[in-house]
Amino acid sequence: MFDRPGPRIFGLPPGTDFPRELLIGLEQRLSEHPPEDWARVEIYVNTRRMQRRLIALFAEGPPRLLPRIRLVSELGQGATMADLPPPVSALRRRLELSQLVAGLLQRQPDLAPSAAIYDLSDSLAALMDEMQGEGVPPRALQELDLSHLSAHWERTRRFLSIVDRFFGDDALDKEAHSRLAAERLARLWQVAPPSHPVIVAGSTGSRGATALFMEAVARLPQGAVVLPGFDFDQPESVWSAMDDAMTAEDHPQFRFRKLTEAMGTKPADVRCWNDTARPANPTRNRLISLALRPAPVTDQWLDEGRNLHGVDTATARMTLIEAPSPRAEALSIALRLRQAAEDGVTAALITPDRMLTRQVTAALDRWGIEPDDSAGLPLQLSAPGRFLRHVAALFGQRLTAEALLALLKHPLTSSSKGLRGPHLLWTRELELHVRRVGLPFPLGSDLIRWAEAGTDGRADWARWLAGLLDGLADIGPRPLCDHIAHHQTLAEALAAGADAAGSGDLWDKPAGKEAQKAVADLVAEAPHGGTLTPGDYGDLFRSVLNRYEVHDPIQPHPRIMFWGTLEARVQGADLVILGGLNEGSWPAMPPPDPWLNREMRRDVGLLLPERRIGLAAHDFQQAIAAPEVFLTRAIRDAEAETVPSRWLNRLTNLLNGLSGQNGAEALAQMRARGREWLALATTLEEPEARRDPAPRPSPRPPVPVRPNRLSVTRIQTLIRDPYAIYARYVLNLNPLDPLWQEPDAPLRGTILHKVFERLLRGGVNPDPAQAKADLLAIADEVFQSDAPWPAARRMWRARLARVADWFLTGEAERQAQAHWIALERKGAVHLPDGFMLTAEADRIDQRDDGRLVIYDYKTGTPPTLAQMKELDKQLLLEAAMAERGGFEGLAPAPVDHVAYIGLGASPKIVVNALENGLVDETWADLAALIEKYHARDQGYTARRVIFSREEVTDYDHLSRYGEWDESQAPQPVEVGR
Repeated sequence: MFDRPGPRIFGLPPGTDFPRELLIGLEQRLSEHPPEDWARVEIYVNTRRMQRRLIALFAEGPPRLLPRIRLVSELGQGATMADLPPPVSALRRRLELSQLVAGLLQRQPDLAPSAAIYDLSDSLAALMDEMQGEGVPPRALQELDLSHLSAHWERTRRFLSIVDRFFGDDALDKEAHSRLAAERLARLWQVAPPSHPVIVAGSTGSRGATALFMEAVARLPQGAVVLPGFDFDQPESVWSAMDDAMTAEDHPQFRFRKLTEAMGTKPADVRCWNDTARPANPTRNRLISLALRPAPVTDQWLDEGRNLHGVDTATARMTLIEAPSPRAEALSIALRLRQAAEDGVTAALITPDRMLTRQVTAALDRWGIEPDDSAGLPLQLSAPGRFLRHVAALFGQRLTAEALLALLKHPLTSSSKGLRGPHLLWTRELELHVRRVGLPFPLGSDLIRWAEAGTDGRADWARWLAGLLDGLADIGPRPLCDHIAHHQTLAEALAAGADAAGSGDLWDKPAGKEAQKAVADLVAEAPHGGTLTPGDYGDLFRSVLNRYEVHDPIQPHPRIMFWGTLEARVQGADLVILGGLNEGSWPAMPPPDPWLNREMRRDVGLLLPERRIGLAAHDFQQAIAAPEVFLTRAIRDAEAETVPSRWLNRLTNLLNGLSGQNGAEALAQMRARGREWLALATTLEEPEARRDPAPRPSPRPPVPVRPNRLSVTRIQTLIRDPYAIYARYVLNLNPLDPLWQEPDAPLRGTILHKVFERLLRGGVNPDPAQAKADLLAIADEVFQSDAPWPAARRMWRARLARVADWFLTGEAERQAQAHWIALERKGAVHLPDGFMLTAEADRIDQRDDGRLVIYDYKTGTPPTLAQMKELDKQLLLEAAMAERGGFEGLAPAPVDHVAYIGLGASPKIVVNALENGLVDETWADLAALIEKYHARDQGYTARRVIFSREEVTDYDHLSRYGEWDESQAPQPVEVGR
């Protein structure tokens, strides 16, 4: 098959369909051979997708025997490797390393927070893999000269010495196993080389073990290496200049320079695998090759740029979309993919930005197009993944109403046949109960107490749920085996439902099967996980799920595909869209290395961080050579302006500088084509018909349906925001209480009212010190029972303690003037037209002369006298009710004065002496107000005299506030006719 001596290195230029051209080259070389020689060929490829693609191409015909197509990553599975111990699973190694890292952080807490245990163990595992793959022994780290570096690196090196035991032959990681297999094959082949053709195709040789294997294959009598995306347009002077990894590692062709040097050849010795292979656009290949020259030699733009002809041909089928936002970028991409689907064109979006692919998928959904996404969905975002994460989050934490209802509403909870319907019904009823009564931290006893009040069978369901959930908050550190066993048992019980066997739908469908596999892997390796806190277990479980992916079982569109950069190497498409071309996305920044800096990596022979950028650059160079290319980026993200990808920056700068070859005009045309697609996206987002903004509403409902009963606090609402009264009492739209009850100001006020009520009912001790102690003791009891937030309790207690002396001093003065006769007393008074005014007075005192004093506690800022006269009528109306005998058990009596006791940051008391007949005037004003709203032509105006424009009310959305403002006149509307 090969007649030239080795080493044999071939390549295929960017812009060719690599698997197809590989097959064509085999056909050319085997055309004169007998048919059985096809079966003797052994091909090693770097990905399973490449393996499947080659098999599919062979299946297209003509009929022939299939070569043996293997994976480079499975070198250790041959018969000659049977005596090698199996590699240790990556999960086991990670669990073992996490225990070492946890011990390190306990001894040196200044190194990193405990939450970084698993990130550090991941990076340490990656370092060990790299050392084993590159053949770097642990002693190389100990021999490093760190005298000129900070003490931090010396401490790190000492810690790395504890992982030496993981480098033994009896505990091989996957990378070490692959390198040992490659080394053994190389030695065996030196003695007894195979006589059949052996080909390594599609690998860049960026990993040490793979490069070693490729070198051994290239030297075989019938061996060859076929490199993907080899730049045949790059001159020898540029190849020669890439001799320093510190400056050239990020170049797309650097790995090939390094590989040929290791084999004792030069890049000029690399021949094209298939003489008939032609890139889609050779001129574009030359343009991109020049644009991506290493930084030290970009001055060649000036020399070679003037000799670069056909720039308009190179860019004729290139489009540049510079979108104003990620949404606009995603929508323009989706529009182009839709066009490709209509035209029957194969199109692929290539991007490492998974957020962009999700946005494009959502945009395509409006046309019923489901792309073939090679990356799939991370398992932790699938339905079983989310369910299992919800369950794991219950361990060691107080159960919140939010967490409980999120779990109960999950589609996998109670998914056994016949149980889902009743479960959803009772879940809804439970949610309404939680919102009404406020249960921020529900207990099993709370669920049972609620269920026993019903008669629809919910009691058994509540007892089942309480039995599963009670005690989870008390879970502390325990072995990983216990965590995962309890986790699995609890998840299956919740998925099955009340008193049901099995696990419901939890492990069904592809996502469930993948989740079951992830759990099984963790169960198998759990004995190596040590003891974990519930929080650490949750972090570990989430990271384990994140390593698995789920592919959509529904048949996707056959011509619309999403590829990662690795998948794009082995596929071909008529249209390629390179999306998310911004720094930080493509290329992504190398992850920080907490163990070795760049200099230390270079000295021990490890790969530099720029290797990832170089690989991404190689993927970019291959992808941009497609027949038609779209380059897209968003100018801004959610936070700030973005920086264009370095490769896109180089390309645009080069084109702008090619004035003699119309480069600037070609770039302008690329952008103009992009603006056309952005304009289409903008048009698609515009509403079909523009509507006039809504007017400021002032509905006029029929008088019989208007409220005939309001409390004194609602009278203030009727004055300030009548529309809220209309929405609540006419439309019967009551806002739901928040699911997650917060320790807000209204709740603090309610609780402090209870504290003061208990203090007064028990009697205030005349000794100020004892009175203060009594007050705080009562507060502690009430806070403990009514405020289940430790932080809020402490803060509220501190605030109360600050005003306690002031309050008790004033209380002594109040009790010297009068004595309380009613606390939290309800009352009601009828107006002549039948309207009822209700109230619940915080406190009513009586003086020796029989006159009354009415107090109201305010935890915020109390209203001023002017506000009380014009808008805040609460205490004035309560005084009018007291004078008319409106409070239960109290005879009519004149009111001497009313007062707000302000308990805020600046405590003060606001006293209204009720001079000049203010009480009677207020009562008359109330009668006039109610009479006015009993007239058909009086509307309930939205935000009539709101306290401030920034205030948000419960019914702003209903009134469409924002389409109008308070400066607009209200528009009355007759309703209910």
